[in-house]
Amino acid sequence: MSQANSIYEYSVPTSSGDQQSLKDYEGKVILIVNTASKCGFTPQYEGLQKLHDRYAEQGLEIIALPCNQFRGQEPGTNAEVQEFCQMNFGLSFPVMGKVEVNGEGRHPLYSYLTKQAGGLFNDNIKWNFTKFLVDRSGQVVNRFATITKPANLAKSIEKLL
Repeated sequence: MSQANSIYEYSVPTSSGDQQSLKDYEGKVILIVNTASKCGFTPQYEGLQKLHDRYAEQGLEIIALPCNQFRGQEPGTNAEVQEFCQMNFGLSFPVMGKVEVNGEGRHPLYSYLTKQAGGLFNDNIKWNFTKFLVDRSGQVVNRFATITKPANLAKSIEKLL
């Protein structure tokens, strides 16, 4: 398969099992985050929602992709993940269906993201809440580690809006 030119060539599963084309987000600044409900970093959902509230009208889209590959910290069904995110954080950005971000079952989007913005020692995703910032043309601009708080992304997001 030839190398994709942007994230718009990918689709991700929705929580209902359909496919959501990332082409639908063309022209937006996108923050893609692999998430988990039972992780020490789960409170970052609150910070992500604040970013969404602050920048959505200017063109920021946040896409959460739950993943259960790190110590089984996202064990629930897609419906349970949705319920958790609504009850605990009132999220108004999309929380998609579960994906794998590493290994043989790695979602093709994550193969692309990690090729565009590799990690410190290798391209694998190290943990939940790794963040990829994508510009309005679908190009990966930066990768942020799990420990990077969403509030610390504001300046990087503002540059792209």
